[in-house]
Amino acid sequence: MERRRWLQAAVLMCFLVLCSGRELKDKPAPVYNSTLAKTLAEYTSAVYTNDLSQLFTWTCEKCGDLTEGFEMVELIIDVQNCLEAYVGFASDLNAIVVAFRGTQENSIQNWIEDLFWKQLDFDYPGMDEAKVHSGFYSAYHNTTLRDGVVNGIQKTMEAYGNVPIMVTGHSMGGAMASFCTLDLIVNYGLKDVTLMTFGQPRIGNAEFSSHFKKYLPNAIRVTNAHDIVPHLPPYYHYFPQKTYHHFPREVCVVLFHFRLL
Repeated sequence: MERRRWLQAAVLMCFLVLCSGRELKDKPAPVYNSTLAKTLAEYTSAVYTNDLSQLFTWTCEKCGDLTEGFEMVELIIDVQNCLEAYVGFASDLNAIVVAFRGTQENSIQNWIEDLFWKQLDFDYPGMDEAKVHSGFYSAYHNTTLRDGVVNGIQKTMEAYGNVPIMVTGHSMGGAMASFCTLDLIVNYGLKDVTLMTFGQPRIGNAEFSSHFKKYLPNAIRVTNAHDIVPHLPPYYHYFPQKTYHHFPREVCVVLFHFRLL
């Protein structure tokens, strides 16, 4: 299982290294930094490490290169819900990094079954018509992840001051990272928070996506043209206001003549 996750992460890194990315037009556009994308991709791949002691001490196979010198502050494990995230300080970025793990293979069917119609009223102030995917929302808000991440950020700020925060995640981890970033801005009043996800699914309706863009105009979703997850839950043209929408901005990485043997 872990080898497959490393392989997926390696493929994503190849996409980022060999391609500059095709940015989908929706002006004004935030600046896409390919070097930062490669770095955050390494942070997202590290969170899949099975050996938690290696992850916590930052000695795992992916805990080096662009992420060398990272200081782990908080490792959050929700065993009951099979969720994981970590918070730490990256000295080269002079920033707090928050990374969420995507779905484990043994639980992927659970959230795929919830993808289609289970929408939840979003209870943030001023977002009355917004609806979100109940499973992804609950995975962040109604588990130990939220308190653990906030606690980790507070600890890191006590040690390093009011430094920027970069939130990232892959697949379902990207969905949780999106809710986390909005939470930090709206409910905790943090200002310098950025989001970059990899292959994340849709998480809310059109109203939610519109509000999300207002609070996070520079958020970036990196996608692979051949990945099915960003197309889930599916978009239904006959129900434009009720169906799921992506928030901007998307950077689609395209690689031609690539075959995995």
